[in-house]
Amino acid sequence: MKKIYVVRHCQAEGQAPEAQLTAEGAKQAEQLAVFFEGITLTKVLSSPFVRAMQSAEPLAREQKVEIVVEEGLAERVLSTAHMDNWLEKLQETYRDLELSFDGGETSRAAMNRIVSVTEALWNEDGEAAVLVTHGNIMSLLLKHYEESHGFATWVKLTNPDVYVLEKEADIVSVQRVWKE
Repeated sequence: MKKIYVVRHCQAEGQAPEAQLTAEGAKQAEQLAVFFEGITLTKVLSSPFVRAMQSAEPLAREQKVEIVVEEGLAERVLSTAHMDNWLEKLQETYRDLELSFDGGETSRAAMNRIVSVTEALWNEDGEAAVLVTHGNIMSLLLKHYEESHGFATWVKLTNPDVYVLEKEADIVSVQRVWKE
C-alpha cells in the first residue's frame, strides 16, 4: 500500500458503539465519498461501531469495494466508570501512555492495536486504503508516526476528518488533507 487515509467518523448521535450518524453526519458521509473521487482505493476498513460503518458506506459503494470490519479500529475505552473530569484524565493518558483507569485501555495498548492494522496494510498491494475510525485512537496512531501529535491534535479533530499516511523507505509522513 502506498497511502493510508485515516478517517474520523462523521457527526454522530453519541459515543456508544451503536450510536448512529445524525442527519448532518449522513450528509458528511456522502461528502467523504466525493472527497475520494479520483483516488483509487484498494480497501476500506472500518471500526465495528455503527457511526464508523455508516461513515464508510457511501465511500465503499462509490469505490465498489466491500467494507472490511476491523476490531483494531474500535474506539478506545478510557474507563468503564463514570468520570466527571474525563477530559483531564484523557489528557493525562497522552502524557503517560501506560496510564489506565477502571476498565480502560492504556494509550499504548490502543496505539499498538491501531498501528498493527496500518503495519499490516503497508505490506499489501494497492495504491491506497482507507481506515474509518474514531478520534482518540486516530490521534494515537498519528502520535505513533509523529510524536508532535497528541491531545492537542485530538482536540482539533473535526467530524469527519481525514489524514493521509505515506510511507517511503520506512519513514511515514502524516498530513491532514480534509478541508471543511
